[in-house]
Amino acid sequence: MTLPAAVTSVGAGCAHVLLTPDPRAKLMAARAVARAWRKGRLAHRFDVVLPDRPARPATPILLPPGQMPRRGKIGSDRARIAMLHAIAHIECVAIDLAFDLIGRFGGQFPAAFTDEWMQVGAEEAMHFALLERRLRQMGSHYGALAAHDGLWQAAEETAGDALARLAIVPMVLEARALDITPATIERFEAVGDVASGRMLRRIMADEIRHVAAGTKWFVAATNRLGVDAANHYQMLVKRHFRGSVKPPFNDSARRQAGLTEEFYVALAT
Repeated sequence: MTLPAAVTSVGAGCAHVLLTPDPRAKLMAARAVARAWRKGRLAHRFDVVLPDRPARPATPILLPPGQMPRRGKIGSDRARIAMLHAIAHIECVAIDLAFDLIGRFGGQFPAAFTDEWMQVGAEEAMHFALLERRLRQMGSHYGALAAHDGLWQAAEETAGDALARLAIVPMVLEARALDITPATIERFEAVGDVASGRMLRRIMADEIRHVAAGTKWFVAATNRLGVDAANHYQMLVKRHFRGSVKPPFNDSARRQAGLTEEFYVALAT
């Protein structure tokens, strides 16, 4: 995919991804922007005002989390499609979250921050592509079912604070995925859906690194401010996160990501 001529800076590239509504075009834009940055074609400038919300396609219909229909037991094709659709939606929104993080806050960090989160954004695009392909193999597609809008609510809540964004998105929401994905993989594999299980294992391996990126830059920023990272994290979660931080935790995966128990155990409900 060729980027528009006006996309000459990191800020413009991030806005381009966010303002692309079609999911397939969005993932291609994400890959193109990440590639352009890697090849030195984008200036490290944050000179474009980002939208409050990314452009969205007509489908999926977005519902409040509490209004989402129940998916049922994983043994049926219908339930597995519903689960994969929900994960595909998370990964599609994760593309926007990565590029919003860069475009909104990248100027507060060294260029290595942009390096790392560009890679995260490109990987989220790859995850979405894998899930969309799997849905089509199963006779469905992204947009066929409703999806919830809770992830972008977290982005809106933390739009004014880089540390709050790192605390809530990678260190709470993505960390939660580390907790629940192993059981999801087991349920898929238990009913013989090895292909979906293999795909989710690949995605989870990347997500550990994404949580690690959030934790690394959060700790670096709190060290620079001279505040205790774990205490500051807990304060920000209590202030900005609308849900609960609840066990069971995948302590091993979290530890691999640098998100040790001192951060989250005190928040557990």
